[in-house]
Amino acid sequence: MSCGFSKLFDREHDPSAVNSAIGTRFIYVLPPGIGLQCLYKTSSPLTPVRGVEFFQGTLDSTDEIESARVFDTTLRDGEQSPGTSFSYDDKRQIASILDEMGTHVIEGGFPVNSDAEFEAVRDIASSTSTTTCGLARVVDKDIEAALDSGVEMVHTFVSTSDVQIEDSMHATREDVRERAVESVERVKEAGVTCMFSPMDATRTDEAFLVDVVEAVSEVGVDWINVPDTCGVATPGRFRELIAKVGDHTDARIDVHTHDDFGLATANALAGIEAGADQAQVSVNSIGERAGNAAYEEFVMSVESLYQTDTGIDTTRITELSEIVADKSGMDTPGNKPVVGDNAFSHESGIHAAGVIENSDTFEPGVMTPEMVGAQRRLVMGKHTGTHSVRERLEERGFDPSDEEVRAVTRRVKDYGAEKRRVTVGDLERFAEEAEVPRRTEDESEREREEVRA
Repeated sequence: MSCGFSKLFDREHDPSAVNSAIGTRFIYVLPPGIGLQCLYKTSSPLTPVRGVEFFQGTLDSTDEIESARVFDTTLRDGEQSPGTSFSYDDKRQIASILDEMGTHVIEGGFPVNSDAEFEAVRDIASSTSTTTCGLARVVDKDIEAALDSGVEMVHTFVSTSDVQIEDSMHATREDVRERAVESVERVKEAGVTCMFSPMDATRTDEAFLVDVVEAVSEVGVDWINVPDTCGVATPGRFRELIAKVGDHTDARIDVHTHDDFGLATANALAGIEAGADQAQVSVNSIGERAGNAAYEEFVMSVESLYQTDTGIDTTRITELSEIVADKSGMDTPGNKPVVGDNAFSHESGIHAAGVIENSDTFEPGVMTPEMVGAQRRLVMGKHTGTHSVRERLEERGFDPSDEEVRAVTRRVKDYGAEKRRVTVGDLERFAEEAEVPRRTEDESEREREEVRA
């Protein structure tokens, strides 16, 4: 049972909907005029109060995909971020959360890499209920190490682009094809699910790519992963490539995209639109060079923009992001989609005023902070308007007049213009210097009674 996001009720909302919400738990009292947030326990994620059908424009049609699976590679490709190294305990903790959230596949690591890596992958496989995957080159010792680790899926790969075949592997196309087939055959003989990746597929001669895909398909590969290893794909071109690969295999298709041009998540979604079943993603988009498609961006795009249930408990996304940021040593930028500090923060006066009235005005509407376990923030600074200042003053127990609000707002703007962070303490100081009165205890008690009622 997953945890649905908080539903918002305004004063005109049908009371019967509230009364019928058996087991509702009130988690936060919002400022006057906003209403209440209620947390529901549901078997699938809840849609916003105003579902996608309320909105027009690009949200008019959301039926491009019917399903999408999530293959997490945070513990493998994510760990390949320069300077990142997860300990055994780090991997177990992250894998446990991914498992509890309902992630479909967890790539635990590269078992042949070291004894510690082997043990981590083995223990993740034995302690999680989801499918655990181990990576292996098309090399016998790699395949055997992955099989010995007890994973349910072995992900074997080999370069197929001429530049990597010649200048990295120092091999031939014939060698690549032969090794690919032999490796898939070994995994299938062991009775384990096999995923094969033609590495650098987006820079591979198309005829050779099709040849390799057909060869491994003939020996029973379960999954074909199409990797944009160097991040050179565009959504339209990647969509065409996935469709072509699908024409030459009966295996299920998985995509792996890199963010060298900032297109990783867009390319992953394009692959799903083209018929791929699953995308490889990493939390906070960490990974080689500029990283991978982001777990949080992909999941929330599928859930919110395509209105397709992934089965993932999205309310733990922020928690997961913070843990991965801590363990990887890679800080999350404030403007990072979904999980950055600014994702649901507002400073601009026009935006803050709109959000105070109705958060759908200047947020996606189909994704709320509650859906990802985050909180909305009104930030004070150079761009702050009177609506936001009044809201914050009233939250702190002040009872300002319009003129007092304008006076405090001027102080906030001037202070923020000096590139200084305006804290709650600063706001209270400005209010006291402007001699803004505080509400009496009787007035505060009456407001609390109204909220309780």
